[in-house]
Amino acid sequence: MKLLRRSTAWLVLAALFLRELTFSVRDVLAAVVDPGRIEHSGIVAVPLDVRSDTAIAMLANLITLTPGTTSLHVSEDRRRLYVHVMNLSDDVIERIKTGLERRVMEAME
Repeated sequence: MKLLRRSTAWLVLAALFLRELTFSVRDVLAAVVDPGRIEHSGIVAVPLDVRSDTAIAMLANLITLTPGTTSLHVSEDRRRLYVHVMNLSDDVIERIKTGLERRVMEAME
């Protein structure tokens, strides 16, 4: 049963990443065609619920592989991940936490 649950969690994570990748590629393409489309970019500190080094690395890499975002640094206490976001919005931290981070936790921890 645990194997089935974990396998399903990995499949859901992969599907979520592919969806985020698709939307991000579209956004980056639109920004290339119309640079004025980028209203505000910036760096955000994402509070981490994942604790293991492997889970933090997985989350950081998934974020970096998504066009328009780059993981910059993990705080010394491993409680925050600093991320540069091309199109900064009020919900970017919440989207990372409820999307990729939650799915990484389900798959890895």
